[in-house]
Amino acid sequence: MMFRDRIDAGETLAEELREYAGRADVVVLALPRGGVPVGYEVARALGVALDVFVVRKLGTPGQPELAMGAIASGGVRVLNRDVVEALGIPDWEIEEATQREQAELERREEQYRGDRPALEVRGKTVILVDDGLATGSTMRAATAALRKAGASRIVVAVPVAARATCDQLREEGNEVLCATTPEPFFAVGQWYKDFAQTTDEEVRELLERAVVKGQS
Repeated sequence: MMFRDRIDAGETLAEELREYAGRADVVVLALPRGGVPVGYEVARALGVALDVFVVRKLGTPGQPELAMGAIASGGVRVLNRDVVEALGIPDWEIEEATQREQAELERREEQYRGDRPALEVRGKTVILVDDGLATGSTMRAATAALRKAGASRIVVAVPVAARATCDQLREEGNEVLCATTPEPFFAVGQWYKDFAQTTDEEVRELLERAVVKGQS
């Protein structure tokens, strides 16, 4: 399956989530930036509230694209122990990266949401959306944070993902909807005709539009 763009991906995902439509106990949380256009379409189609859930990858020293873990709203940190041990990354470097990304996480929350409070997730069913999953480290941090925050049910929903990543998330006790799990899987972007980077301004606009339409 090839998606036209993130809007198309969100519409496709929403079709598979119709059982959650119109439910007051359901919220959609999107991982910025790329997950927000997808999540907006899901929330719009289901008629439920939308918000962002900020997660920051902890890049390894010298290889920032390789994740040694991730942090999420709520003070949760998930480490990829295989990477940490294989590269011999010391604790001080992990802490330094954590502090740096925590500052960026807080900055982005304020930038995206402004003075609006975050949606309440305690006792809610949370549909956690991104535009795709490769290693899944940021998504694992997000699910851990939401469990800590008291979400009653977490549904990870993505248009495209590596099959092994979906399986791992299920093994960790999450409900997972991966619309397509192509093989071989190299990168999320290869399954989109248009995978242009989502901007911070687009994220803010979509969140504001959701508020105006009564989604949050």
